[in-house]
Amino acid sequence: MNELIFRGKDRFSPDLADLALLLMVITAEVLAGRMKFHFGPGLMILLVGGTVLLVAGSRLIPMRYWVRVNADGVTVSWGLGRGRTYSWQQICWIDVSEIQGRGTTTRVARIHTTDGRRHWLSTLVTSGFNPLEDFDADFRRVVDWWKHSTGPSQRVRPERQFRDRITPTRIGVVGTVVFAVILFVATVVL
Repeated sequence: MNELIFRGKDRFSPDLADLALLLMVITAEVLAGRMKFHFGPGLMILLVGGTVLLVAGSRLIPMRYWVRVNADGVTVSWGLGRGRTYSWQQICWIDVSEIQGRGTTTRVARIHTTDGRRHWLSTLVTSGFNPLEDFDADFRRVVDWWKHSTGPSQRVRPERQFRDRITPTRIGVVGTVVFAVILFVATVVL
């Protein structure tokens, strides 16, 4: 079987919409900083420079992500260093995690290791905002490598854990209730 490589620079390249959004944010910062808050040139340079560094970092680091699938196993790199290799004997299950949010569903391929951990394959991801047309075919090729490299007794679906039931909506509801109780107690006590 041929080695598979999924690179971030092929998936997460900045486009004109990113540049337009950055220019709009910088324009709003300059207008608000100069007209509303009367910032001096030094503070404006720090503000705009910080914004450019933050945006550039958030766009350039994902371009360094990569995932390699070969006879050794699955190697995942999050943009820094050589990455971490998980041998086929360490991988007990491969599936797709679906994350609901911002009006779209994000699907990410992930591996489950024998020590109970889960690891996202950083560049094998698709969503409504950043679609990957070949996601299902690429995921199928990774699963084929896994099935080719392991026996049926090694492929064990992990049990669902508490964190599988946690969603951003549930966190928001619980957080709102906790915040309301704290406010109620604070107003009664004070």
